[in-house]
Amino acid sequence: MIKPVEGFSKLTKDQKIEWLTANYTENAQEAKLLLKRYWNEDKKVQQLHDEFIENTISNFYLPFGIAPNFMINDRLYAIPMAIEESSVVAAASKAAKFWLKRGGFKTEVLGTEKIGQVHFIHRGDPGKLWSFFESIKPKLIEEALPITKNMTKRGGGLSAIELRDKTSKLDGYYQLHCTFETLDAMGANFINSCLESFAQTLKREARAYAPFTKEEKGMEVVMSILSNYVPNCVVRAEVSCPIDDFKIGHNMPPRQFAEKMVQAVEIAKVEPYRAVTHNKGIMNGIDAVVLATGNDFRAVEAAVHAYAARNGSYTSLTHAQIDKGIFKFWIELPLALGTVGGLTNLHPLVKLALEILGKPSATELMQIVAVAGLAQNFAAVRSLVTTGIQEGHMKMHLLNILNQLGATDTEKTRLTNHFKKHTATHNEVVKAFNKLRNE
Repeated sequence: MIKPVEGFSKLTKDQKIEWLTANYTENAQEAKLLLKRYWNEDKKVQQLHDEFIENTISNFYLPFGIAPNFMINDRLYAIPMAIEESSVVAAASKAAKFWLKRGGFKTEVLGTEKIGQVHFIHRGDPGKLWSFFESIKPKLIEEALPITKNMTKRGGGLSAIELRDKTSKLDGYYQLHCTFETLDAMGANFINSCLESFAQTLKREARAYAPFTKEEKGMEVVMSILSNYVPNCVVRAEVSCPIDDFKIGHNMPPRQFAEKMVQAVEIAKVEPYRAVTHNKGIMNGIDAVVLATGNDFRAVEAAVHAYAARNGSYTSLTHAQIDKGIFKFWIELPLALGTVGGLTNLHPLVKLALEILGKPSATELMQIVAVAGLAQNFAAVRSLVTTGIQEGHMKMHLLNILNQLGATDTEKTRLTNHFKKHTATHNEVVKAFNKLRNE
């Protein structure tokens, strides 16, 4: 029977591995060798990885790929992507090549505002609370100056503080709703530091506010935290071309293809079951670039999906239409990203990814990431309305299946050539592999 471990975080990495493999793996020796095989040979790089999080025992690698030929606002990019899913990089590259010949992608940042909130409970006279807030608002700003002054000098900082009454949702619940501009930083630490300063000022001043009753003076601050929902930190990316130039082959006339693309997007707007998968495909492209550039893909995912449901029903993030003979395809979504701070200055591959992108500002990175999502969605919907998703996906997945089967390099070459002309289902790949082995 396995016993709880005491002081696990204080053990050395070797001791952690020894305890883990002895208690939770079938072959401790093999598990230890595997974990150590993924250590970085450069001790400085490995120490860097070890210090990113707690209780590290090894590294978990993802493929780091490049999708070339992205023309964005008349500038050519090669976009780094960190992802394990077959066909994502290939699909993005194919979409980039398609639109390269049709004017490329156009982008625009619609807003960069970020949000933080101080959540508190006040049981008393709402009128007195509003008067109290107006009287201490200058002090809230003043006492946070040691935190905000450097950001303000660079052109960012605190934009506004509002008192919001949420008592219709929860008894006694109010909040300070604060907006910020954080420039090239994602800004989580900056925003949270400001909010905690506001909370301290709020509590102290409430105790000293003469019109409050004893109960009102005991105002309870529940928590102070930024919001990852950023509906005013939004970017738009789009592509367009005349229908006559919308040729893709597959014996499908350009107008029919354009109309089917529009219909597919309209279905994703009205059918949540389809919209979730539709948007997941968008996030294949977005997450891969967000991860490669050292940003928080969990925060991006949460914000994007909340945005997709902002009108009460979960819907498509992309839009398509035919207008006066022009096919238009676009996306608008919230992206809170940073190009300074966090992993951007620490992780060697993140630094390289940002260098490959031309050392973009946060707003430039927003535009690049949005384009990656739009390209991925275009590629997926194009496949769905023409050949179907599996033909291309399974051909890209072919090597994964062959590696699982233990195929040699020669066998991989022969079977890859074979499935250029045949449908690559899992069952057919196994049959072809066994036949080749028997020969």
